[in-house]
Amino acid sequence: MLTILAAGSVFFPGLFVLSKQCLKHIPALRWSEGDAVIVSARLVSSVQAIMASSAGYIIASSCDDIVEDQHWLTSAYILFAVPYFVYDIYAMFMCYWYKLRIKGHEADSGAKPLGAALTSYLRREFLMVLHHIVMVTVCFPVSVFWRQGKGDYFQGVMFLAEVSTPWVCLGKILIQYKQQHTLLHKVNGATMLVTFFICRVLLFPYLYYAYGRYASIPLHMVPFNVPWQVNLGAAMLMAPQVYWFSLICRGAMRLFTGSSRSRRRPITAKDELDGQAPFQPANGYSTHATEQNSDSH
Repeated sequence: MLTILAAGSVFFPGLFVLSKQCLKHIPALRWSEGDAVIVSARLVSSVQAIMASSAGYIIASSCDDIVEDQHWLTSAYILFAVPYFVYDIYAMFMCYWYKLRIKGHEADSGAKPLGAALTSYLRREFLMVLHHIVMVTVCFPVSVFWRQGKGDYFQGVMFLAEVSTPWVCLGKILIQYKQQHTLLHKVNGATMLVTFFICRVLLFPYLYYAYGRYASIPLHMVPFNVPWQVNLGAAMLMAPQVYWFSLICRGAMRLFTGSSRSRRRPITAKDELDGQAPFQPANGYSTHATEQNSDSH
């Protein structure tokens, strides 16, 4: 157990550092520190998503009995992936901080921005940070210990939620570098919308449906035939997915209708640090970046 945890603790931060150094020092690239940090964070998230989705497919497809069958990869990948969520809180903050610096705030703020940026980051990314903390402190022990080896199929299907992550990451990068006008951004946006809806929003209804078929009970009776902890956990995990999907839909509406809000004053780094910016998470699901950059085309 400790060996797998240690491997994940080395792999994800190590891949981030390796990617950042390559982007900064390969002669053909020579990216700035900020650009290298932002793209490297997206790369690591995409790699984790591909690994989780692959593990999920292997696990789910190998379970004939969706309650009793077990697969060694289930607990192994959970242990390996737990350090990712701790690392990702740091990586998201670094991305947020460099975005503020790109806006030019560091020039007149001296040493102050780091502490102010941390406060602003926790305020604007509260839901995402909370999600990651819950994954480590609640979902990890529940998945490894409380299940007692049952329901590997359901765990594997939940891993498939990560199918949408690479498209989300690519969308973040395209927005960061003002590529909203490209065909790639529109195709990626449509793909992200579909995969996020299928793999995250419909995930828990499908799990209830699958258990209903297994237990030969109607779908609407499933919540009354599983432990209350299962219903509570499903509700807590599904709620942010629905919220983030609503933000993606708003962004998609603006992208494909071409509407703009030119009268809105652009948000500055000072607005971010002073808490004057509208409360929209900076984790890539926000529609504001799409709106602001689409106004310039």
